[in-house]
Amino acid sequence: MHTVLVVDDDPGLAELLAEYLGGRGYQVEVAADGPAGLARLRRGGVDLCVLDVMLPGMDGFEVLGAVRRDEGLRRLPVVMLTARGDDMDRIVGLELGADDYLPKPFNPRELLARVKAVLRRAQAPSPEDPVLTGAGIRVDPARREVTVDGQPVELTTTEFDLLRALVAAAGRVVPRDRLMELARGEEWASFERSVDVHVSHLRRKLGDDPRSPERIKTVRGVGYMVPAQRGGAGGP
Repeated sequence: MHTVLVVDDDPGLAELLAEYLGGRGYQVEVAADGPAGLARLRRGGVDLCVLDVMLPGMDGFEVLGAVRRDEGLRRLPVVMLTARGDDMDRIVGLELGADDYLPKPFNPRELLARVKAVLRRAQAPSPEDPVLTGAGIRVDPARREVTVDGQPVELTTTEFDLLRALVAAAGRVVPRDRLMELARGEEWASFERSVDVHVSHLRRKLGDDPRSPERIKTVRGVGYMVPAQRGGAGGP
């Protein structure tokens, strides 16, 4: 049974989500503010966090930043809730390493779909999955580890899955709609910039020059591509 921590200062919503997710096989815990949520996460045993942006004590962005800086938590799947539905809030959350976002108000069934998708992506793949390479990048799906020119790189669950898809297709273009499915699951909505934000974040972590990237190329109007070899063809 997966344990989900809901961090939200709205007791009515937190109770609703606890009841809804709990009735569908999840162990749900609730924290009413940022510091309490972060303290609970640091105790361990949480498989996914549903994190509101507007929180007392520490807002959701501060909590997420602390999670991604914590060696023991940086790979924890996080779904953020944004009250205003503001694109900028979503971009900030994705830049900080959120795996998904959901604007309020939302249907609990939609949150359930997001939770399932993110947890599914976070599950360890088969040990038989081959190591993937391209453009100086090495992706080990069995260990969920990435190195660039031999140096380890820490990625979120979504970032790892996007990079894995790109490196698996090294030398070929991966369409944006395929990457959107990976970034948002099958329930992705109209906020298409989420893929671009994730790719931008990936480039930074991989040490790619955003003005002239060599590792993740943009194929305008189609998608993205990792060259089979460092310095392969393709536009920025």
